[in-house]
Amino acid sequence: MRIVWFGHSAFRLEFSDKIVLIDPFFTGNPAFEGDVAKASEGTTHILITHGHADHVGDTVEIAARTGATVVANFEVCMWLATKGVAKTDPMNSGGTTDQGGFSVTFVRADHSATMIEGDVFTPLGNPNGIVIRSPGEPSVYHMGDTDLFGDMTLIQELYAPDVLMVPVGDRFTMGADGAAFAVKRFFKPKAVIPCHYGSFPIIAATADAFVAAMEGSGVQVVVPQKGTGLRIS
Repeated sequence: MRIVWFGHSAFRLEFSDKIVLIDPFFTGNPAFEGDVAKASEGTTHILITHGHADHVGDTVEIAARTGATVVANFEVCMWLATKGVAKTDPMNSGGTTDQGGFSVTFVRADHSATMIEGDVFTPLGNPNGIVIRSPGEPSVYHMGDTDLFGDMTLIQELYAPDVLMVPVGDRFTMGADGAAFAVKRFFKPKAVIPCHYGSFPIIAATADAFVAAMEGSGVQVVVPQKGTGLRIS
């Protein structure tokens, strides 16, 4: 599996014949350094953790250009349909769907979810984390925006994710210490990728504190360069 991080919580996963974007926030993302069309080229699926603008991102435009299927919670899918998105596959917490060669499971996240357009506030259901599983590939758990919670131990027990994408920016999500505690207490991953930092000045500028907090844990922490792919097997 090839994984590309584009800053904030935006990722591209390439495996088999699939190209999956998670939370494709490109336009307006201060951490994104590249071309939206190139970053999203060939996209087959778009997965959205929750209905905030910095996670829904460029979904409408990318879906229209690529014909990708958008997988999100029911409210986000219905909202996107009003924006012209033609192919959606709605889900909710605890559900698993077959996306043709891989499965998507939505799990709990502790956060909020409202789209703000001018003076219109539209609640968009519950936030989620996402577990992605494909035969012969490492399983991936993108936590979305969340605090730590004790039932993370059940996510490990049920899905045993190989790769964790963990928010570490603080203020709106876990900070470095909380995120490191969650990884060390609840999971046994092959690799951990910190995210949701280094974009807006109001959150942590780097993942350095998280890396330091993970020292001695025996867990591989991968801090990729934005836009540069890494391979995990």
